Amino acid sequence: AMEKSCVSVFLLLVAVSCALAKDVGKKESKDTTAKPKLPQTLSRGWGDQLIWTQTYEEALFRAKSSNKPLMIIHHLDDCPHSQALKKVFAESKEIQKLAEKFILLNLVYETTDKNLSPDGQYVPRILFIDPTLTVRADITGRYSNRLYAYEPSDASLLYANMQKALKLLKTEL
Repeated sequence: AMEKSCVSVFLLLVAVSCALAKDVGKKESKDTTAKPKLPQTLSRGWGDQLIWTQTYEEALFRAKSSNKPLMIIHHLDDCPHSQALKKVFAESKEIQKLAEKFILLNLVYETTDKNLSPDGQYVPRILFIDPTLTVRADITGRYSNRLYAYEPSDASLLYANMQKALKLLKTEL
């Protein structure tokens, strides 16, 4: 009998603590604004309402299976050039809208795939990969020494290159 009552008390404690934990969670969410807060982790500020993949492998898989091009942004949190480009990217309604047609990945670390650094491991750099998993080395920015670098002033070129990545998709696949 003693064992049974211990188990009952234990289950009661578990139930009460679960109920209290739920209430605590509810109170916290009431204090925040009405707009549901999306997890900021994967976007890292590049577009919080966009769907970002977590890893390069996942991004490749999703590009192939959804038949969408992949856009990879290499950047660093403590790089002023990355931060400046991120601001322009996130604030451009046109870029954000077009980005919805891509599988998206932003990386603050280098992958082991050498194809993602055809001319070096600098940031920020943006590469496009088509659904056949071919790195589009032909879609470049305006700098001959850093082919995949974009500055904040290159927003329209980046937009044009995003369109190019989507257009090539339709003609080649």
